[in-house]
Amino acid sequence: MQSPDNSTPNTGQDATLAAQLKQLATRAFGLLGAGGTDNQAAQRMAIATFGIRVGGAALAYLSQVVLARMLGAYDYGVFAVAWTFVIILGVMACGGFSSSASKFIPKYREAGDPDSLRGFISTSRRSVFLIGSTIAGAGIGVIALLQPVIDPSYVVPLSVALLALPFFSYAMAQDGIARSYDWPFLAMLPTYIWRPAALLMIILIFLVFAGKATATTAAMAAVLSAFLVAAYQHVHLNQRLKPVLPKGPKKTDVRLWILISLPMLVVDGFLQLITSADVIMVSFFEEPDQVAIYFAASKTLALVHFVYFAVRAASAHRFSRYLHSDDMTGLTSYVRQAVHWTFWPSVGAGIGLLIIAPWLLQLFGSGFADGYLLIAVLMIGVLARASIGPADALLTMTGLQKTCAVIYGTTFVLNVVLNLIFIPWLGLMGAAVATSCAILFETTALAFAAKRKLNITTFILPLMFQARNAAA
Repeated sequence: MQSPDNSTPNTGQDATLAAQLKQLATRAFGLLGAGGTDNQAAQRMAIATFGIRVGGAALAYLSQVVLARMLGAYDYGVFAVAWTFVIILGVMACGGFSSSASKFIPKYREAGDPDSLRGFISTSRRSVFLIGSTIAGAGIGVIALLQPVIDPSYVVPLSVALLALPFFSYAMAQDGIARSYDWPFLAMLPTYIWRPAALLMIILIFLVFAGKATATTAAMAAVLSAFLVAAYQHVHLNQRLKPVLPKGPKKTDVRLWILISLPMLVVDGFLQLITSADVIMVSFFEEPDQVAIYFAASKTLALVHFVYFAVRAASAHRFSRYLHSDDMTGLTSYVRQAVHWTFWPSVGAGIGLLIIAPWLLQLFGSGFADGYLLIAVLMIGVLARASIGPADALLTMTGLQKTCAVIYGTTFVLNVVLNLIFIPWLGLMGAAVATSCAILFETTALAFAAKRKLNITTFILPLMFQARNAAA
C-alpha cells in the first residue's frame, strides 16, 4: 500500500510552481538580455557598471599595493597627492560636458536631431582636451613660480603628473557619451580596468629597466597610461557611433551647452573636492608617509562607494529621459528603485569590507594597518550618501543643477573648515571625522531639496515605510 503523501501528484501545486519558475526565468532573461523595460535596461547598466567598478577596484587596488611596496610609504604618499590633484583638476577640465552628455544626448535622440548630436559630441570632446591642456600648462607654471614654498618632494612628480590632464579629461568626456548610449563596457572598462592595468605594467617595465621606482617614475607611468587608454577609447567610441550616428552636418548651440554644463561642472567639481579634499588637507599637516596611510584607507573604502557611482552612472540620463517624456510618475518610481539599488548593496559591501579590511591594509606594508579605524569612520559618510541614492543626479537632470551646486559648494567649505579644525587636533582621524560630518550635511540637504522642489522622497527610511504600508 502506498503512503497517502505520495499516492497522487498535486497537479495544482506543480502547475503553480512551474508558472513561478517560468516567470522567474523570464525576468532573469529579460534582465540579462537586450531590450526589455527601461528599468531592466537601467538594472543591466547598473549591474554591468558595478561589476566593472568592482573588477576595476580589485585591479586598481592591486596596482596601489604594488606601488606602495615598490615606492615605499614616503614616495607613495607623494604620488598619491600628485594623482589626487590630477583627478580634481581633470574633473574641472571636463567643463561639465561629461555630465551634460547625459542630458543633451537623450534629448537630441528623443527629438530625432542627429545634427545637434554630432555637434554636441564633437564640441564636447574638443573642448575638454583644450581645457585640460590649458590647465596642465598653467598648473606647471604655477608650480614653477611657487617652487620656493612647495615641499621639494612634490615639485617634479606633481609637474609630470599634470601632463596627464588632457587625456584624463578627454576620457571622462568619452565616458559620458558612452553612458548616454547605454554602452557601460565602453564607458567603464577603459577607465577602471585598462588604465590601472596599463599603469601597473608600465611601472613594472620602468622598474625592470631603471632598477628603481620613485614618485616621479610613477607619475610618468600614469601619464602614459592615461594617453594610451584615451586613444583606445577614442577609436572604439568612433566605431560604435558610426552605425547609430552616420557622418553628416553638425549643428552647434555652444551657448546653451555651456549654460547647462557650467552648473554641472560646479556640481561635479565640488563632489570631487568633497571626495578628495581630505587627502590634500592631510598633506598640508602630515608627512607623506602619513598621507600614504590615509590614501590607502580611502582606496580600501572605494569598493563600497562604487555602488553609489555605479547606480548614479546608470541613472542620470534616465532621469533626463523621464523628464523630457513628462512622466513624473515613472520618475518617482525609478528614483525609489535607484535608492534601494544604492543603499542595500552598499550596506552589504560595507559589512564585508570591515571584516577583511585589516588584512587588505597589511598588503600595503607595515604601518598601514593603522588605517582601519579611519575606514570605519569614513564608512559613516559613504553609507549616508548611499541612503539617498543618486539624488544629486536627480536634481541635476531635472534642471536643479544650481541648487545642487550650492549644496555641494557649502559642503566643500564645511569640509575644509572642519578639516582645518580637526586635523591639527586629531591627526588623520580628524580628517575622517571632518569628511563624514560634511557628507552627513550634504545628504540631508540633497534629500530636503529633492522633497521640497520635486516632491520626491529620496531617503531610504521613508521609502521603506511607504513600501511596507503599500504591501499592507
